[in-house]
Amino acid sequence: MAAIDVAGFVADLKDHAVDHGFHVHDERHFVETYSLRQAWEIELHPDEACGGPVELHLSLDVDPRTLLAFEDAMATLGDDEEPDDDFHFPLVITWQLPPMAQGPDLLRLTIDLAPIGGVNFPLDIAATDTFASATESGERRVTITARAPISLASVIQGTSPVCEVFDKCQTVSNFLLSAAESWPR
Repeated sequence: MAAIDVAGFVADLKDHAVDHGFHVHDERHFVETYSLRQAWEIELHPDEACGGPVELHLSLDVDPRTLLAFEDAMATLGDDEEPDDDFHFPLVITWQLPPMAQGPDLLRLTIDLAPIGGVNFPLDIAATDTFASATESGERRVTITARAPISLASVIQGTSPVCEVFDKCQTVSNFLLSAAESWPR
């Protein structure tokens, strides 16, 4: 029997998202047949922005070698022993803003978001400028990415840090919703 029910954890992840004020749109599960690597993707947005300018994408990468190594470590523990915090799955959170004719100042956005993410939840801000042709004006797409390691030891103990992650996600989303009103369209 598996030490961690990954599908159950993803279901709990979606429940946490709803509890923290997000609306879940879609979920996808991919399994690579050769290595059995799994990817879980969840599309969501803040409740107050249904159809609005902020969309979130969560991606959980499940490496079978990490899961099997964790199960091996769990098998060597006694009844009263707790597992080491050496095994993690990466959770990647991506905010996407709609295309804009003139996007926000990326340096200003980075400076404004830095204290929200803090040291434990760094935010990467990127923009892609797209030009359909040389005679047309371009569109800028802004993407903000954060990475949060999900400790398998905390998941097995029931103390997973997803509440802290979703609190940060809600704060970033609220900032983006309020700031998006002032960005030129």
